[in-house]
Amino acid sequence: MADAPEGEGPFTPPYPVPHRSKASLFKRFLTGWNSWIHTLFERSYTMQMGEIRLPRLDFFIANDLSVVERVMDDREKVFPKHRFQHELLDPLIGNSVFSANGKDWEDQREMVNPAFAHTNLKRVFPAMQGAVDDLLATIATMDRSKPIAVDPLMTHVAADIIYRTIFSVKLDQASADRIYHAFHRYQKNIQPGAMLKLYGLPLFGYRRRAARAAAEIHAVFGPIVKARYDAWHSGGGEAGNDILQSLLEARHPASGEPFSYQAIMEQVSTIFLAGHETAASAMTWALYLLAECPHWQDALLVEIDRETKGEPIAFEHLRALGGVRNLFRETLRLYPPVSFLVREVTAPTTMRDKLLHKGAMIVISPWLIQRNRNNWKCPHAFAPERFDDPEEAEACRRAYMPFGKGPRICIGAGFAQQEGMLILASIVRAFRLRYPDIPRPEPVSRLTLRPKSAVQLWFEDRR
Repeated sequence: MADAPEGEGPFTPPYPVPHRSKASLFKRFLTGWNSWIHTLFERSYTMQMGEIRLPRLDFFIANDLSVVERVMDDREKVFPKHRFQHELLDPLIGNSVFSANGKDWEDQREMVNPAFAHTNLKRVFPAMQGAVDDLLATIATMDRSKPIAVDPLMTHVAADIIYRTIFSVKLDQASADRIYHAFHRYQKNIQPGAMLKLYGLPLFGYRRRAARAAAEIHAVFGPIVKARYDAWHSGGGEAGNDILQSLLEARHPASGEPFSYQAIMEQVSTIFLAGHETAASAMTWALYLLAECPHWQDALLVEIDRETKGEPIAFEHLRALGGVRNLFRETLRLYPPVSFLVREVTAPTTMRDKLLHKGAMIVISPWLIQRNRNNWKCPHAFAPERFDDPEEAEACRRAYMPFGKGPRICIGAGFAQQEGMLILASIVRAFRLRYPDIPRPEPVSRLTLRPKSAVQLWFEDRR
């Protein structure tokens, strides 16, 4: 589907050109100040397992798929999430189901599982459709005599969808803008703080500034949680039909105790963050890729019109939109929102003839694994059709992990795919996208993978 125009090869979207050789400790510190992926060198994309020693930490980057599967499946229960990741996320999500380990994680997972019934794909579709309709109406009323910044729009629609799912209310524009800018500040401060921590240096207030940004995000939905928590526990609150209600009703499997207000805020923050930030990142990159590839826009429009016959996009249509699905999957392959997954070695372990001591960090990088030429054909090229290629079926099964792998794989993967497909299909149907005559966006990897500056696109009416 959607072959490149005759005489043209596949489009290779922007990524940081890797260093020829491993940089010095000081150079890695400087480049890692703003982005993890800028510290990589050429062999990072082909090596099976690398080792880097820092003043406070030894860490290993595993690209060997058998090692990756061993770590992510963690049948030995020796590779929990690393405390470093907890430190990065603690001001935002605290000790939630995303960051907890061991029995604590198992208990939390059992408590929150009922909440995810509210993310049933057919059940949540009307809320998604309502948010997408609002997005299209917003774009239609914007000044389109100049390019439009995509990132805030995608943050708003993704946050609105998960907001409706958690709280049963819409997210207003002012709150969406507040979240977008606060999370940008959080990432901008937590990244230098992380580098200083790794190198054993003073934090110079970066973590405090990140914590203030996190508090601003919490202030958007904290009042909703507090009001409903107090009403429910006083016996005067009506039962809702959303994720928050399930969290209010949850009980610890051993003690029978409910979540405290703080614990509910941590779980809500996790679901909200995971439910909007990663989706917003993926959709921003997908729209950019489409803008650079008009033949793909044309092919997707034909597919959408064929399946919907001009009717509004319905839940039943999405299954048949294979091209839209492949676009979303290829975007996640090229630009995985969470580019590095970190685990801790809790017992001396040997992997590929390397001894990993207790306390070492082992890094599984979707960014590297999904761009490794030993796994994929033309790994840096934009080629959504690869997901229908029998020759790449093994890579799709083993070397595709934007949602992680193993027992801690993202429970919202199906939710994210449905959301992404609906938004992308709706935009392609309503607008033709063009990229302005400006430099291409530069990806930077902090907590999530985002463009260094907001992606600007022309939105032209189709009808």
